[in-house]
Amino acid sequence: MRRSRTVALTAAAAAAVLIVTGCGSSSKSGGSSASAGAADANSAGQDAATKSIVNVSDKKGGTVTYEMKGTPDSLDPGNTYYAYIYNFSRLYGRPLTTFAPGAGEAGNKLVPDLAESLGQPSADGLTWTYKLRAGLKYDDGTAITSKDVKYAVERSNYAPDVNSNGPTYFKENLVDNDTPYQGPYKDKEGGLKSIETPDDLTIVFHLKHAFADFDYLVSAPQTAPVPQAKDTGSDYVKHVVSSGSYKFQSYEDGKQAVLVPNENWSASTDPIRKQLADKIVLKMNIDQATIDKDLIAGNAQVDLVGGGVDPQTQAQILRDQKLKAKTDNAYGNRLVYLAINTKVAPFDNPDCRKAVQYAIDKVSVQTALGGPIRGQIASTVLPPDVPGHQDFNTYETKDNKGDEAKAKDALKACGKADGFSTVLTARTERTTEVQAATSIQAALKKLNINAEIQQYPQGKYLTDNAGAPQFTQDHNIGLMMMQWGADWPTGYGFLQQIVDSRAIKASGNSNIQQLNDPEVDKLIDAAAVNPDKAAREKIYGQIDKKVMDSASIVPLTYFKVFLYRPDSATNLASTSAFSGEYDYLNIGTNK
Repeated sequence: MRRSRTVALTAAAAAAVLIVTGCGSSSKSGGSSASAGAADANSAGQDAATKSIVNVSDKKGGTVTYEMKGTPDSLDPGNTYYAYIYNFSRLYGRPLTTFAPGAGEAGNKLVPDLAESLGQPSADGLTWTYKLRAGLKYDDGTAITSKDVKYAVERSNYAPDVNSNGPTYFKENLVDNDTPYQGPYKDKEGGLKSIETPDDLTIVFHLKHAFADFDYLVSAPQTAPVPQAKDTGSDYVKHVVSSGSYKFQSYEDGKQAVLVPNENWSASTDPIRKQLADKIVLKMNIDQATIDKDLIAGNAQVDLVGGGVDPQTQAQILRDQKLKAKTDNAYGNRLVYLAINTKVAPFDNPDCRKAVQYAIDKVSVQTALGGPIRGQIASTVLPPDVPGHQDFNTYETKDNKGDEAKAKDALKACGKADGFSTVLTARTERTTEVQAATSIQAALKKLNINAEIQQYPQGKYLTDNAGAPQFTQDHNIGLMMMQWGADWPTGYGFLQQIVDSRAIKASGNSNIQQLNDPEVDKLIDAAAVNPDKAAREKIYGQIDKKVMDSASIVPLTYFKVFLYRPDSATNLASTSAFSGEYDYLNIGTNK
């Protein structure tokens, strides 16, 4: 998933706050009750929400306020690919399966959501059947049917000209029609034959090959049901029909969204949602420093993007034991990396890519990103907390500070000893991403590689810019800052969309380096069909090594969040399933 995050710490501030130490107790907050595996706010302490649910409460009422820097790619569950919207959209869109509310690894447990149980695969693994819970309704009181789930998959995977943000796993894994399916907007009479709905509560998926991770795949919001009669294409985001515990009261693009309880939601059909708040408000385009102040004051409960506080706030928190005790610092299956465009000269030559690998001072980049508190220096594509990770370092340099001599040798080998010019992209709202790009720019300058930094907004970065291959070709974009987290906690869920050549698409592309390696593709297929978990994980390690051999990805850091946990929020749990951010499903407020 584009589990990209706003990383917030300047190089100057980082030098002073590289280590978090000590642990205190946060001030008491009302409305909480004890339960197994949970912590009360007044006894929680630092990193408490990475281990258990903090400030557990069933108290109803109040307004839960989310704030975010910038704007989301989309609040349409079928047209998004950011972790924080995957997480947030579960409030109003129920996928077939989802992740259980829980802290740390407990949050990786997959549970049925819209479906009454996990999928039933056929003996050969080529057919997966799900039964929907009985009595499910939309916010307008109409029944949710299996046909609506099928339509949701069709609109999100087979209409890239309308909904281009999300991944295309279904299209890549489902059996093709005899005549290639053009999607529901162009083919209004037909439909995808590989998804059957024999009755209103049954949906059957027919796959090209066995796929052990299929239950994880249907946890994507792309399976949140959409009634075809109410789908308005790219404008659907303005009037999303709710299948969750909350519905939209209002939506102002780029400004604010307001959710209120869905009166046609029933706890009897939903064992994991609580529907606590009277209102949920999402405020967009808020400065990060303002978000931090609102969290500390208790005027906001959640930073939606979930990347952590800004440099000044972080320094303030780390000097104050009471504030520090209300923070959570966690990994979340994420990698910060530099993608090297294999289709833009001279990076179509692997030796030119190797020159970049050796040139970068990763310590300088790590400092720009926030120091060790925001992630350890990386040498592999798979982070250590993703099954299949193996420790190796293909382009090792002394102390991770780069090797100018090896870089120059690689430049000579690719016929560019005198250097060249290229473009390096980063996201405008992400100050430290730009700072990391600046560090990379300085390292490349020593080789006479002139990398012009161009910034683009995060909401369009992958639809219109770095993730649009023709755009990168037209604008000489050879290098792109990127951050990625697992779509689900397996090697396939992390790797496939960013290294499989068949995942490359004209817009919303996540394989932004445009790696096209048949051996990598074959290994991905081999892992997908292998029923043995240990064997699959071994293959993921092999894929990682082949990708590194291609020199198309420069791993920078294994990213960590640094979140502030306000006393005014209840039911906070930092979950691995959503990249270490808090689980948004049942957050309430004691205000």
